Amino acid sequence: MERFKFIEDLTSDVMIEAYGKTLKEVFENAAFGMFSVICQIDKIRPEKEVEIEVRADNIEELMIAWLQELIAEVDINYMFFSKFDVMEISDTYLKARVFGEEADPKKGGTLVKAVTYYKYKFEKTEKGYKVRVSFDI
Repeated sequence: MERFKFIEDLTSDVMIEAYGKTLKEVFENAAFGMFSVICQIDKIRPEKEVEIEVRADNIEELMIAWLQELIAEVDINYMFFSKFDVMEISDTYLKARVFGEEADPKKGGTLVKAVTYYKYKFEKTEKGYKVRVSFDI
C-alpha cells in the first residue's frame, strides 16, 4: 500500500492524498506527505524529538490541526521532520512524537504556508482511511 501521492500540481497549492490502514497510520502518512513537499525528507535525520498534542471537534478538524501544528513547528523552531509516531489518537485528540533536525536550506523543498480546505476530504474506506489535503505554497 502506498503512503501518499500527489493529486494536483497547482501554482498556489499542492494537493496530496494519504492512506492508512488505521487512523494512526493515515495521520503519520499525511505528515510524511506534507514534509515531502517542505523538505528533501530522505535527507532529514531523526536527531531531535518534539512532542505534539492537538485537539479538535472531530476527526476531520483534527487532521487539519495536526498538519497546521507541524507547519508551526517548522516556522517557530525551524525544524524539518522525517519520522512521525502517533502515540494516542481519538476523534478529537492526538498526541505524537515527531523526529527531525534543524532546518537546513540545502535540504529544503517548497515553503508550505498553510493547510487549506480546498477539495479537502477525509474518509473511511474498505482498506482503512484516506485523506485528500492541499497546502498553500
